[in-house]
Amino acid sequence: MLDTLYFSRMLFQKQCLSLWAIALLLSSISFCEAAPPNVLIVLTDDQGWGDLTIHGNRNLSTPHLDSIAKQGASFRNYYVCQVCAPTRAEFLTGRYHPRTGVSGVSRGEERINADETTLADIFKSAGYATGAFGKWHNGTQSPLHPNDRGFDEYYGFTSGHWGHYFSPPLDHNGKIVRGDGFVVDDFTNHAIDFMKSNRDRPFLCYVPLNTPHAPMMITDDFYEKFRKLEPQMRHRNPAREDLEMTRAALAMVENIDWNVGRLLATLDELSIADDTVVVYFSDNGPNSYRWNGGMKGKKGSLDEGGLRSPLFVRWPEKIRSGIQIEQIAGAIDLLPTLMEIAQLKQDLKKRLDGRSLLPLLVGSKADWKPRELFSIRRGDVSVRSQNFRLDSQGKLFDIVTDRGQKNDVSVRYPQVTSKLKYLAKQHQQEMEAEFAKNRERPFPVGFGQSTMLPARDGIEHGNISRSVKSPNNSFFTNWKDAGDSITWDVDVANAGDYEVIVRYTCAAGDVGVRVRLTREAAGKATHSTAADVLQAFDPPLYDKSKERVKKSHYFVKDFHPLSLGTLHLPAGCCTFRLSADEIPGRSAIDVHSIQLVRR
Repeated sequence: MLDTLYFSRMLFQKQCLSLWAIALLLSSISFCEAAPPNVLIVLTDDQGWGDLTIHGNRNLSTPHLDSIAKQGASFRNYYVCQVCAPTRAEFLTGRYHPRTGVSGVSRGEERINADETTLADIFKSAGYATGAFGKWHNGTQSPLHPNDRGFDEYYGFTSGHWGHYFSPPLDHNGKIVRGDGFVVDDFTNHAIDFMKSNRDRPFLCYVPLNTPHAPMMITDDFYEKFRKLEPQMRHRNPAREDLEMTRAALAMVENIDWNVGRLLATLDELSIADDTVVVYFSDNGPNSYRWNGGMKGKKGSLDEGGLRSPLFVRWPEKIRSGIQIEQIAGAIDLLPTLMEIAQLKQDLKKRLDGRSLLPLLVGSKADWKPRELFSIRRGDVSVRSQNFRLDSQGKLFDIVTDRGQKNDVSVRYPQVTSKLKYLAKQHQQEMEAEFAKNRERPFPVGFGQSTMLPARDGIEHGNISRSVKSPNNSFFTNWKDAGDSITWDVDVANAGDYEVIVRYTCAAGDVGVRVRLTREAAGKATHSTAADVLQAFDPPLYDKSKERVKKSHYFVKDFHPLSLGTLHLPAGCCTFRLSADEIPGRSAIDVHSIQLVRR
């Protein structure tokens, strides 16, 4: 009898174990076969940490942006770079920006090297539909264009900033098109269409919005609320605050919030909100002195106010609602984080500087090791540890108790100061070596069918000047003398014949100028092609009535294409020189760009 009971019990236990094993296996299979999540990333431009209601700003209302934090996780100590292009490079590659070839924001310094692997490359290789809609700022010419960096679909502009926000010329998969309405609304419309078109497959939708970056243009419906606003909350030094700029920035942020609300509503409408990871952050500190939580510095600064950004991550049923994460994190962490979230395995060619934040997002912090984050601007380095910031002058601040960096505590904490100074010096030396590798980089020509070389990437000679001080979105003007010229240093990938197109304006009295493009190598002219400007084209500057800051330095107009004929180009490095054989009128032409089309 006992033997019968024993064997019956053993049989029952084996059956239970078998059922448990089967259930575990099915659970594992279900987890492995679960559809990979969609990813929606919203990156804003020059929006400070303080430009959000959830961070205490009572000057504006940002319910949709705030909702991402309330329904997901918010990082209280998240850091980006002090300006735009470096942050984008770190986010897209998971590496400190000097390693990627990026050292600045214009004249080629913003370009991510072609041998870097981007977030979009990784997701595309895993079968994701990939799209980007807005400001790229990491390379214009192929193979550095968004379509060459893993994005199937691109609509926006590749420059560091754009001079006009109402139906301007834009780039759609490498072709010039005319935008439709206010650019942020337009970019959002295209992102929504992309998500709808790819609702039945996993997608990576990157929406790098270009506001509240200047020009401070915004529609009347958003600006009216702020037209005469006397802000309740001001910059820590109110005398430095430009209220015109503050009002415009707040209106632009509320427009961002409205558009983010449209993106989130689309996820709900498509019934994919639970299957989509939503990430929101900004690329640097605010672009003016306005309320920013009392922090020191703004855009361009290596202090808290220039580097601290919001980071909100929502993933329903995976990330607990409303959690606040104290551990320091940076733009370099987003690529490895999203890779782990999507369970993407790829052998990367280059070492990442970032680490996955998923353990913090899901509450598993057992193996989280303390670390330091580094920020560099030319020869200056700032270091952030969990509790301290060593600023670029070597002063130490206890950020836990002194977010505004008012009290230097280096004497009180000599060992911390010594350690962080050592790490800063080490980082500076390592990054300076990276900068040196990328100081001389000609612009690539002939990797694709068509290559655009904008004025931004050229060098003016003689009397010629830029339409504005900043190269981004400028054009060349004041061409008065036949000895004046414009040059571009290039690297031709494929030898062959190229049609040369110059985009110009010319007043009626100046028609007849003969414009020539010459290839120069080793200081000598080798090939050239030329054409006469026979058609006047002198349109007015774009209307600036929606510019909310009086001292705007943005000037934009349309340009007309003129073929200069065909130029034979050998492969290799050379210089293109745009010159005028003769100038019969008062001046030659204004120049937007040259384009080379391979025949």
